[in-house]
Amino acid sequence: MRPDIEIAQETEMLEIKDIAKTIDIKEDELENYGRYKAKIMIDESRLAQKEDGKLILVTAINPTSAGEGKSTVTIGLADGLHKIDKKVIACLREPSMGPVFGRKGGATGGGHAQVVPMEDINLHFTGDMHAISACNNLISAVLDNSIYQGNELNIDPECVVWKRCVDLNDRVLRDVTVGEGKKINGPKRSDHFCITVATEIMAILCLSKDLDDFKERVERCIVAYTYDGKEVTVKDLNISGSLCVLMKDALRPNLVQTLEHTPALVHGGPFANIAHGCNSIIATKTALKLADYVVTEAGFGADLGAEKFLDIKSRIADLTPNVIVIVATIRALKFNGGVKEDDLDKEDLEALQKGVGNLDKHIDSMQKFGVPLCVAINHFENDSEREIDFLKKHVLDQGVDVVLADGFIKGGAGMTDLAEEVVRLAKKPSHYKPLYDLELPLEEKIYKIASEIYGAASVEYSATAKEKLERYRDLKLPVCMAKTPNSLTDDPKILGRPEGFIIHVRDLSLSAGAGFIVVYTGNILTMPGLPKVPNAINIGMKDGKIFGLF
Repeated sequence: MRPDIEIAQETEMLEIKDIAKTIDIKEDELENYGRYKAKIMIDESRLAQKEDGKLILVTAINPTSAGEGKSTVTIGLADGLHKIDKKVIACLREPSMGPVFGRKGGATGGGHAQVVPMEDINLHFTGDMHAISACNNLISAVLDNSIYQGNELNIDPECVVWKRCVDLNDRVLRDVTVGEGKKINGPKRSDHFCITVATEIMAILCLSKDLDDFKERVERCIVAYTYDGKEVTVKDLNISGSLCVLMKDALRPNLVQTLEHTPALVHGGPFANIAHGCNSIIATKTALKLADYVVTEAGFGADLGAEKFLDIKSRIADLTPNVIVIVATIRALKFNGGVKEDDLDKEDLEALQKGVGNLDKHIDSMQKFGVPLCVAINHFENDSEREIDFLKKHVLDQGVDVVLADGFIKGGAGMTDLAEEVVRLAKKPSHYKPLYDLELPLEEKIYKIASEIYGAASVEYSATAKEKLERYRDLKLPVCMAKTPNSLTDDPKILGRPEGFIIHVRDLSLSAGAGFIVVYTGNILTMPGLPKVPNAINIGMKDGKIFGLF
């Protein structure tokens, strides 16, 4: 099959104003960025009386190098619903350029289930990532300037907690020294960078209801501590007005289309392993007023993205998901069963039987939230009939519906069965409830996630984590776990469905603006590095067209 970028480039896109018309967005509510993408500016009062559509959450098993295709299924399902004449919008996250030039590649789907223009979306798009980076780094610049210009806030330079950022994988920036050289460069101190999608500014963008809410949240962000241990916040720096000016356009959702001209809102892009992994509340709630069905995704596996969607985003936004779709592939389940990547195209029922426990755990976990669910088998051409039959029977035996999804090769036509199943499930009542009560002590919330979602036997804390645990114990905030996406444990090499393991918590931090506590487990890093052979070496241009981007 041809590369994704070639399929996307051969698609005849509709003008974005024509896509907008299909979901009742007026032309004067668009701010065009060229002919095929736009920001939308809809007066909330116009939509206030409209009834919300059905919210469909697409999640997956733990990601493997074999690929699961969660974004492909999300986009394909939206096209499938469109194909059966449902008014639908896909709601996705914006890709980070870290993975684009690193290992994973882009995040616009694949095959015949993509959002376009894929090159723009995967690169600079409408400038949201740049705005977030500038906003984050302005805070750092003003903070360091405050220390240099007499330090009226009594900030201890050794207790600055706000990190600079860049939207690229750059491991050498994880730990740096600033203020080197002359005294005019400011006091010398240790500093850190994270990737833009792991910043609290990104989280705040995705959890804000509007610009006023963004301002209130960003003012609460803790940037440092004084010599006597008091918190210093963004409000103390007196720059919230400038930050809002930088972010005013970035807070508006971006409208694009799929290959089959289904409308898609692509807005916000926090990673799910180190942040909360969901697109913006503004985009999701807007889409629910404009469409009868909204298909959205949460990053990585259900243990990370879906848990955070259901325990953080849905709680803050007062959302009620109507259906959960868990994506699995036979290839990835065989990988979990011990098959090497080079042998995944060979039939291996024994390995499939061993690896299917990973899917079982995610089914068990999602059932705890009270939302109707089904499993989508993302179909690969080398899946054997015996393997497909085994997996279907295995899932059905657990009382869960299962559908073969073929959007990668067939687009929306290969997703109509899943679309019909989602419509059927969406008619059932959703008894959604979060996993834990916010009134619980912090330690109990963490254990509840680790034991019920990951399957851990216990949680161990480092000395640093114990100190922070005591400090934050009684805060009535949700928990954002930072954990490897590749395993249910905090060790990326442990596949399948392990039992009796320990989750190791090494640190905690308070994201006061976003409104959650981040719990760092294992060796998770907030600044990824590039692989030995990064995707960046394969990308270029020929005859005015980009190649190598996927």
